[in-house]
Amino acid sequence: MTKSVAAIRSVKARGVVAPIARPVRTAFSTIDAAPLVLVDVETDQGVTGRAYLFAYAPLTLKPLVHLIEEIGRELVGRPVAPYDLMAAMDAKFRLLGWQGLVGMAVSGLDMAYWDALGLIAGRPVAELLGGSARPIKAYDSYGAVDPAKDDKSLRRSLEQGFRGIKIKGGLGDAADDERMVSGVRALLGPDIALMIDFNQSLDPAEATRRIERLAPYDLHWIEEPVAQENLSGHAKVRETSPTPIQAGENWWFPRGFAEAIAAGACDFIMPDLMKCGGVTGWLQVAAQAEAASIPMSSHLFAEASAHTLAVTPTAHWLEFLDLARAILAHPAEIVDGALTARGPGLGLEWNEAAVAKYLVS
Repeated sequence: MTKSVAAIRSVKARGVVAPIARPVRTAFSTIDAAPLVLVDVETDQGVTGRAYLFAYAPLTLKPLVHLIEEIGRELVGRPVAPYDLMAAMDAKFRLLGWQGLVGMAVSGLDMAYWDALGLIAGRPVAELLGGSARPIKAYDSYGAVDPAKDDKSLRRSLEQGFRGIKIKGGLGDAADDERMVSGVRALLGPDIALMIDFNQSLDPAEATRRIERLAPYDLHWIEEPVAQENLSGHAKVRETSPTPIQAGENWWFPRGFAEAIAAGACDFIMPDLMKCGGVTGWLQVAAQAEAASIPMSSHLFAEASAHTLAVTPTAHWLEFLDLARAILAHPAEIVDGALTARGPGLGLEWNEAAVAKYLVS
């Protein structure tokens, strides 16, 4: 290692439960606040790379923090070389497997490595990857909504320039879904893309019935209609669906996407940076999507996804679900319905006063 190559000096992780602007109701639970793990990778060049993870539930915060810091102790002194470090993690966890918390930890560390490299270079990660920071078309991501009660929020999204809105289905029966979709479509008009996410709540037969019932409302995509691991079920639903099928937020690392694409599981894919292997894994998934001519969107992590989508050949939509606003010094801002990557690095800086307020000790 030459002196010009940064090395890892320490790894720190902290858990917070951050407030969010609106609750997210899904088929299985309601998210009232965002349990986040903040990752800091300090280098010997005085630069600290940052990333955050969405832990889904507060009970996973402490295990994730502990896991990241334990992995981090073994990384001290290693060069900040994301591809090399990912290969080392693959070997380390090959027998255990790296889905679940292990995969989240590995992916979060990878995002922090890339942030550090961007900070050292004084450039956005999008530029390090050979692209440029440019506006990426975004959709506003909601949970299940009441078209009447949520009228003001939905209209506010339109005022911000969003050309797409996503809502959650599967909380009730098919009639409930149709009432929600028809009401939102009437409010949005015909020119705004409307997506519905079932969050894996249906079996293939029921998914097929509901998709047929919702076809008149010109949905842009149907997301995760069946269990994420049921690739054959996704493919079966897709065969007869008049609406494109979207999936991928719960597929792990590039291998998972290779299996899903081979199975013909979906028309669109949407990797989650926390599950696909961070920036390093994303690039490999993007290459698969280009080879298969599959439009590729993001799941969560809007700040970092604006960088990776900027170098994704089949870039489609950026999901905007503003989970980290409360703990960021410079939260993401939508301009004319789009998000532009910030730098240097991933453009992340903690609001330490807010972190202290929402810290889970």
